[in-house]
Amino acid sequence: MKRLNVAIIGAGMGGLASAAALRKAGHTVTVYEQAQQFTRLGAGIQIGCNAMHVLRGLGLEPHLRAETFYPRSWNNRDWRTGEVLFDMLFGQPAEDKYGAPYLLAHRGDLHAALASIVPAELVQLDHELVGLDQTAGGVRVSFANGCSTLADAVVAADGVNSVARTILFGEAEPHFTGRIAYRTVYPAARLAGFDMGDCTKWWGEDRHIVMYPVKPDRSEVYFVTSQPEPGFNLESWSTKGDVNVLRAAFEGFHPDVQRVLAACPDVHKRPLVDREPLDHWVEGNVALLGDACHPMTPYMAQGAAMAIEDAAILSRCLEGVDRDGSAAALQRYQATRLERTSKMQLTSRQNAWGKGETNPDWVYGYNAWTAPLHA
Repeated sequence: MKRLNVAIIGAGMGGLASAAALRKAGHTVTVYEQAQQFTRLGAGIQIGCNAMHVLRGLGLEPHLRAETFYPRSWNNRDWRTGEVLFDMLFGQPAEDKYGAPYLLAHRGDLHAALASIVPAELVQLDHELVGLDQTAGGVRVSFANGCSTLADAVVAADGVNSVARTILFGEAEPHFTGRIAYRTVYPAARLAGFDMGDCTKWWGEDRHIVMYPVKPDRSEVYFVTSQPEPGFNLESWSTKGDVNVLRAAFEGFHPDVQRVLAACPDVHKRPLVDREPLDHWVEGNVALLGDACHPMTPYMAQGAAMAIEDAAILSRCLEGVDRDGSAAALQRYQATRLERTSKMQLTSRQNAWGKGETNPDWVYGYNAWTAPLHA
């Protein structure tokens, strides 16, 4: 059997999904992560039916169903009156239609699930990428700690500020939207019995808030906002926000929103950024994946799903391939993914998903294990 030795840069959702999928295809992988340890971020994540198809193929469906919340719909409501603008049905109807469930999770739980199917000895922490050199013998990967390795191919899943992308294609500034996301997870007990609903997006005139439970027993709840706050551009998942500033920003919103914000103990904040779709993200035997090549605003809840889809397509393109064929296989991966991810980036940027009548079939009906590969 033909095998590749693949170095994966980044142990986020895309990196771990790629590691699991490539191992499933028979390849040898090592994952290099710059952080010194994994941390459980206080954030929720929506796992669309399209992402669940991939996660099912990696054997994670039973685990995720037990750990996550199964919503009846994504309910879009007017910020002041509470009028329903569009109710995007999930639950059993979506599962019947698209062949996989739509789940709401704690981001840390999804990450932990992916980490559980990649042997710990294959994940090297405290490895910050500093160099990629393509040689006749393979790709030399260098790290800030002085270590280096030689791989047949490299998959760079190192996020929106990808070092690999800069090495390959030069420096390019992300697109700062001038908007901030405030987010937190907190115990539902703080709501004192108030039911925040299954998954609701409250649409304001220039801001919104999305809220949902992240546990099957509704014991933890999550919300995330998008609001104007020009000038703030510190890109970090851990920067603290001011709860009082957040509450003031949503003054006048429906009483249900006020209840959720009033119970919130603390929040984190980060700027919302994306990039223009790239024309290409493969160079020789190095390929970008996920946010490294197609970061997007969170308005469709599809950023991580695109990275997870990437992982499945990548593994299919590389199946049965040796080093001599890896560059062509990576080009095939790029050609297969380019149109869909670009469309997702631009559709998400518009921030109109679900505000009115929306047909989500093209998003949730996609199965990366069976979708056609580019010729």
